[in-house]
Amino acid sequence: MIEFPNINPVALDLGLLQIRWYAISYVTGILLSWFFILKIIKIKKIDIDNQTISELISNCIIGIILGGRLGYVIFYNYEYFSNNLLEIFKVWNGGMSFHGGLIGVIIAVIYTSKRTKTSLMLLADLVAIVSPVGIFFGRIANFINGELYGRVTTHPFGIIFPNGGNIPRHPSQLYEAFFEGFLLFLILLIFLQFKKIIKSSGILAGCFISIYGFFRFFIEFFREPDNHIGLLYLDLSMGQFLCLPMILIGVFFIIFNYKRTIFKS
Repeated sequence: MIEFPNINPVALDLGLLQIRWYAISYVTGILLSWFFILKIIKIKKIDIDNQTISELISNCIIGIILGGRLGYVIFYNYEYFSNNLLEIFKVWNGGMSFHGGLIGVIIAVIYTSKRTKTSLMLLADLVAIVSPVGIFFGRIANFINGELYGRVTTHPFGIIFPNGGNIPRHPSQLYEAFFEGFLLFLILLIFLQFKKIIKSSGILAGCFISIYGFFRFFIEFFREPDNHIGLLYLDLSMGQFLCLPMILIGVFFIIFNYKRTIFKS
C-alpha cells in the first residue's frame, strides 16, 4: 500500500483569493496545448495563421467550461440539478464531465471553422493531438484533490484516499493520466509523423476519440462509480456507456476520412 501524498488542494492562499491546483492544471494544460499547436503548424508547415489558432483556443476554453458543466448536469446528476437550478452555476463546488467538455470542444471547433473559413478536419486534428496534454494535468489535479478515486483493491498500488474510507483503492486518476494523457499524446505524435495521416485530415481526430474511448472504458473498471448513480446495465458505469459511442464514432472518422483522401487522389 502507498501512502497518499496529502497535498493541500489550495496551491496559494491569498486570503480573499485562493488559487487551487485544479485551476492551475487547467491553465497549464491550455497554455501547453496552445504552445504545441503552434509548434506543430510550424514544423509541419501547415498553412494556418496564429490569429486563427488564438480564436480556436479561446472558443475551446468556453466549450470546455460550458460543455463540461452541462455534461455533468445532464449525464450524471440531472434529477438534482433540475430541482436546484441555481446550483448549476456554482462550478466552484465541483462537477465537470469530460464527455460534456468534448461535445463543447467539438461545437467550438465547428464554430471556429465557419468563422475563419478554415478546414474543419484540420482544426479537429490539431485539437485532438494536444487534448491529452490537458487530460493529463486534469487527472493529476483530481489525484491531488483526492477525488474520482478507484475501487477497493488489495494490490500494492492501493492508496487510502482521505474521502474514500479507511481502505486502499486504485489510484485510477493516475491510470487515466498515464493512458489517456501521456500514452495517448505519444501515440498521436507518432501518427503525426506519417505523411498519409497528415494528408488525410480527420484521421488524427478519429484516433483520439476512439483510443481515448477505449482506454477510458477499461480504466472505468478500476474507478469507483458515482455514489448517486452506481453501476448500470451489465454492471457498466455511466462513463463506460458514454465511451462506447466514442469508440464507434472515432473508427468511423478514421475510415471515412481515409477513403475520402483516396478518392481525392
